[in-house]
Amino acid sequence: MRVAKDEVEVRLEIPGAVIRQRRDFGDASGFDTIDGAYFTLSAGVDTTPLFQGLEGDLCQCPHWGFVLSGQLTTTDAESARETVVANDLFYWPSGHNVKVDADAEIVMFSPQREHSHVIKHMIEKVNAG
Repeated sequence: MRVAKDEVEVRLEIPGAVIRQRRDFGDASGFDTIDGAYFTLSAGVDTTPLFQGLEGDLCQCPHWGFVLSGQLTTTDAESARETVVANDLFYWPSGHNVKVDADAEIVMFSPQREHSHVIKHMIEKVNAG
């Protein structure tokens, strides 16, 4: 799920402050501790080879985040694609790959246990290669 800033409902606007809220922005039930991550990614990075060996060869961790700059495209198990760009909020449910279309910086929040598993898997793939 991708949401551009201008598509997030303004709930309160007063001098010096605008508060926008997107309700029902993903489901975190069944998860424990959340981590926060800051990613700096170069154009051309593709997670497909890094996720090989995970269930479905896809990241099985949901992520909520914000694109500071750049452009990324996710692909899910059904080959559905979605592109996010600077100033978009995003929710990537479990079961995705990511390709960086333009140099990007993102902030993500994820269930810590699941995200740590995926990161450990990626480290092992890089060290084995």
